[in-house]
Amino acid sequence: MDKLNFLFICSKNEWRSRTAETIFQKEEQFNVKSAGTSKTARIRINQSLIAWSDKIFVMEDQHKKRLFESYGEQLESKEIIVLGIPDEYQYMDAELIEELKDSVYFYLGG
Repeated sequence: MDKLNFLFICSKNEWRSRTAETIFQKEEQFNVKSAGTSKTARIRINQSLIAWSDKIFVMEDQHKKRLFESYGEQLESKEIIVLGIPDEYQYMDAELIEELKDSVYFYLGG
């Protein structure tokens, strides 16, 4: 079976989505990338990342809104999951890791 491609998105791709990419890239059952919605993002969301993804995890409702404003048509067949993780953590913060794992595994049925 092919691996699923998961894309994690926050604003600047520095803390939340980058942490998610780091911790979930060790998983064998899926491929992981991350990006940000801001013009100043470390890696900025683009059409090729959206096309690559099977599931898109955004940290907040505002990220989903920004995605649809810029890539609405391309997102019609994509599953977008809002994790509800606020921007109050640093990269690889222990609490952030725990919250990401709990949230993502909940949506994966594990």
